[in-house]
Amino acid sequence: MSATIVARSESSFTVQVEIPYGSSMLDFEQTIQERLNQAGVVATQEALQQFDTDGSPITVGPVKFTSKGQLPKDYQTPYGVATVARHVYQSPQGGKTYCPLDRDARIIVSSTPRFAKMIAHKYAEFGSGRVLLDLEENHGRKVARSFIQNVADAVATVALAQEESWDYAPPKLEHPVSTITLGLDGTCLLMCEDGWRETMVGTIGFYDQAGERQHTIYRAATPEYGKATFLDRMEREIERVKAAYPQAHYLGIADGAGGNWDFLGRHTEAQVVDFWHAAEYLGKAAAVIYRGQPETRQRWMDENCHTLKHDPGGAGTVLKRLKSLAKVRRWAKADKDVQRAITYFTNQSGAGRMDYAPRVAANEPIGSGVTEAACKVLVKQRLCGSGMKWKEPGAAAVLSVRCLTYTAERWSQFWSKIDRHGFPVAA
Repeated sequence: MSATIVARSESSFTVQVEIPYGSSMLDFEQTIQERLNQAGVVATQEALQQFDTDGSPITVGPVKFTSKGQLPKDYQTPYGVATVARHVYQSPQGGKTYCPLDRDARIIVSSTPRFAKMIAHKYAEFGSGRVLLDLEENHGRKVARSFIQNVADAVATVALAQEESWDYAPPKLEHPVSTITLGLDGTCLLMCEDGWRETMVGTIGFYDQAGERQHTIYRAATPEYGKATFLDRMEREIERVKAAYPQAHYLGIADGAGGNWDFLGRHTEAQVVDFWHAAEYLGKAAAVIYRGQPETRQRWMDENCHTLKHDPGGAGTVLKRLKSLAKVRRWAKADKDVQRAITYFTNQSGAGRMDYAPRVAANEPIGSGVTEAACKVLVKQRLCGSGMKWKEPGAAAVLSVRCLTYTAERWSQFWSKIDRHGFPVAA
């Protein structure tokens, strides 16, 4: 017995579904899913009809449209295919048809908004082939792979088109914001035409007075010469954040690449080079200086990392020790790792980016781990699978949606805006 509507009132309707008993719990659950999907299709058909017109002529802008009658259309839903006969309109001069139901029900391609939201979220996590399998295995839904791609692309089109105009409210945070960090980093992405290129990722981290990160905004952009698109997106985001949190202390954190500091210097009160990158340079130098002496090397590293992190002027002290050891150990004097460490510490401490001790004392972050993790999560995990190559529009689509899904509460706000404005207007 299929699902049927057994009662209607002015405010609701009742769907009845019969579920037979099964011999095994696994089969029983599968039957439940199938019958609930049947009920979902029936309920969705009823719901869609509420968005249709009565067939009277309508005016869109200066043009009057008349109904050609109720024509059936298959709508893809989370539960199955819902077929609905709805009024389709056309002007007296002919041309493109117009369907009020599609507009008012926020239909995307031929998908209901909830199903489009599901598909786009899944596509942000893995490719269309895996989305296909996931929908069938976990939701009992069989759809065409091209449909998944078309819906995901349509949603991404809105995300990209509305980046400049749609504001997103930050989530309600448990504690007041004390420090806001801006981080930039890049990671390589294999493009179809240009080979391996650098994709930029940015983060804006919100920290309380105890130094706990409460929220992170993620931004990313596909490879480009000059990074203008990415930096424009970051600047717009920073402007909105500063308008909401004018009293916060703004701190720029990066790994040492020269291009990052020009941008961060314009938008933050202070900049700090990632502590763990500094420690990595120090570790490579120590491996040369104390070759064959692992225990001595480890003690020296522990002592100097502590000095660097907790002692005022610690970077200068460590730099002096490095230079002194390089002079007395002839095999280290000309070694490239030792010289790189000396150069790195000289440049970064000279620019005031290694003043770790007061930041640690103030519970401010000194590491760019959240930005480096964003490179892996946003880009590497999704876009750098085995054999993957990307064209710019496809990569941009995935990154735009992925930034929305990974920034807390933005995904739901994005769909609230589509629900409010309508898909055609948003796109």
